[in-house]
Amino acid sequence: MDTDSVLRPIAVIGGALAVTLLAGWLLDLLLRRADARHGETPLWGLLRRCRPPFQLVLGAGLLRGSYHQMKILQDHEEGVGRALSLVLIAGTAWLLVGIATAVVDSTYARYAARHPNDARVRRVRTQVTLIQRVVTTVVVVVAVAAMLLTFPAMRTVGASMLASAGVLGIVAGIAAQSSLSNLFAGLQIAFGDTVRIGDTVVVDKEWGTVEEITLTFLTVRTWDERRITMPVSYFTSKPYENWSRGGVQMTGTVFWHLDHSAPMDLMREELQRILMETPEWDGRTGNLAVTDTTPNTMQVRAVVTAKDSDDVWKVRCAVREHMVTWLVTHHPYALPRVTTYDAEPPPGQA
Repeated sequence: MDTDSVLRPIAVIGGALAVTLLAGWLLDLLLRRADARHGETPLWGLLRRCRPPFQLVLGAGLLRGSYHQMKILQDHEEGVGRALSLVLIAGTAWLLVGIATAVVDSTYARYAARHPNDARVRRVRTQVTLIQRVVTTVVVVVAVAAMLLTFPAMRTVGASMLASAGVLGIVAGIAAQSSLSNLFAGLQIAFGDTVRIGDTVVVDKEWGTVEEITLTFLTVRTWDERRITMPVSYFTSKPYENWSRGGVQMTGTVFWHLDHSAPMDLMREELQRILMETPEWDGRTGNLAVTDTTPNTMQVRAVVTAKDSDDVWKVRCAVREHMVTWLVTHHPYALPRVTTYDAEPPPGQA
């Protein structure tokens, strides 16, 4: 083995490695300076995450273009070239996904900083998240297809498959009907603004917050930290409660079953005192009324308000607890009781 056959591969590989490291360092330097100069947008800082895929693409491209000059593993030249092509395709897909993610994240961050309306911010967050997932899916599918086409056998199979594409399309459409319906339902949710990430919803009698929305499923985090995962088509085909639509302010009710002798005027005064001492109450509404009666008790309802669903739950619990404590301490006769003495006979009967 002569000296030229040893030094040439070392020079080519070392040169490609040096150029890759230098280009990555320069790119990171430029992005760091741009980030310091343009503090109004986080785009340049987010793009710094793309340095590894950029170096991978550059290094694979340099080695792929100069591989023939190295004259090593000549018996396996085709296999090595294909391997470098696969790495180049995968690195390009990684780079494109990283750039798209940085653009989407920076756009959302700038929008959230300029708009204080939480509902609009959550709507945009839902839309950009689904757009990012669509872009990622498309890039991955195209990359996998390009990688498969580097194999000659796959090209032959692809040509033969085109002849039966119509039949396969019909079969695939029938088999993927559920998946396609979920896909279109996800796009409808993203741009129809029916449900957004962060919305408070009630589905199947379960109360929770929408935590994640993808193209096929949606995750609701319940109040006790459970996660309910369901297809997004559920939210386009069945009724559900969205407590965040039309504003996040909420009205809640508290019920008691009390004796008919309960002091209603004093209870109204006590309700106002309880609400004034409850920080979650927003001051909009706080009243009390008798809504129903039975032979033994009457139903008393308090109506309270708060700025969102979490706070209205806390207000309801506080009002219920403090009112019962107050009645037990100061007016125990107002609590429901069972009458055990004999009933009065009708007039004229002994």
